[in-house]
Amino acid sequence: MRIVLIADTFPPLRSSGAVQLRDLSREFARQGHLLCVLLPAPDQREPWKLEDFDGAQVLRLKAPRTKDIGYVRRTLAELAMPFAMLQNLRKSPLANEQWDGVVWYAPSIFHGPFVSALKKSSRCKGYLVIRDIFPEWAVDMGLMGRGLPYRFFDAVARYQYSVADVIGVQTPGNQQYFKRWKGQPGRELEVLQNWLDKPTQLRCSIRLGKTVLAGRKVFVYAGNMGVAQGMDILLDLAEKMRSRPDVGFLFVGRGSDSARLKAAALSRQLDNTVFFDEIDPNEIPDLYAQCDAGIVALDPRHKSHNIPGKFLTYMQSGLPVLANINAGNDLAQMIRDERVGQVCEANNVDDLLLLTKKLLDQIETDSGLSARCVALFEREFAVEKTVKQIVAALSTTEAERS
Repeated sequence: MRIVLIADTFPPLRSSGAVQLRDLSREFARQGHLLCVLLPAPDQREPWKLEDFDGAQVLRLKAPRTKDIGYVRRTLAELAMPFAMLQNLRKSPLANEQWDGVVWYAPSIFHGPFVSALKKSSRCKGYLVIRDIFPEWAVDMGLMGRGLPYRFFDAVARYQYSVADVIGVQTPGNQQYFKRWKGQPGRELEVLQNWLDKPTQLRCSIRLGKTVLAGRKVFVYAGNMGVAQGMDILLDLAEKMRSRPDVGFLFVGRGSDSARLKAAALSRQLDNTVFFDEIDPNEIPDLYAQCDAGIVALDPRHKSHNIPGKFLTYMQSGLPVLANINAGNDLAQMIRDERVGQVCEANNVDDLLLLTKKLLDQIETDSGLSARCVALFEREFAVEKTVKQIVAALSTTEAERS
């Protein structure tokens, strides 16, 4: 199939979304599809720039800056982004391309007008991959009320949903939110698990043997450190584990809370805790080879279901998980059913401490633990399955239309 993929993150960015979309594009190409990725490029002078990327095309389209600016400017820029991308697409060599399907990735919620225009020009179907439900999660977190800003963002999001023929959510629990959307004829809703490809392995620049964590059982957290993760409880846990000189905690990444968390660890003199800045995603396997368990953290105020990309990287590397997540999250039941770690839904440090000790015992005594992690990844989260599922959904709608 000739497929166009629209997103607002992609390499050289190192975010989990950029890694996911890199892996997805590579797999589309490997399975013989002709894929073009359309991306906004705020730092680009020319209207468009066409690149080859591991068998796919990447067309970067000049658009307003939407990252690392104030909320008002960002909102205005996000509103303008799809129209700027469409205008500059029409100046590019791909202006008159016809597609068999449009796939797009949320976040962002603002791609709707661009997707609608491409669907109409190609008379094709669209598949929306939703990885977070905004603005609902912002309300859950207390970052936004249900006033005018919420109603505005909700209207933008619902317009984007209206453009989709198929929506893929990341867990069964998120299907309830789209029950009303699915009630309209011709719409399909399905679970599309997060995915990951096998990384190109690089030697990791972080060598734990040269840090205070040398020789310890290491719990690693690798990823974004922001308000949505609720990571303060992990420092509380590290403080309670200071009596265990054989255990340490490693935090790798960036985010709005990273500097504050690092400063808090220093002020509390947590000599069992080490922080490093974000590393190349291809260094992650070698980092995890030096560790014993992965940490998943989600703020307890979340009400939606989420399986973070870092969980997939832990499973892929055979690392069991210690998870502190919102109550009722589908991820909790998966961890328990698959027996790949310990999960706390109470957001209580004493409960988390008991589960940490239980996981340490499990690592010592359960010889099949690592193999179960890898098996879960290969069964549920391999990128080959993801591409086949998206193509099947678009092919089904193609057949129905003809």
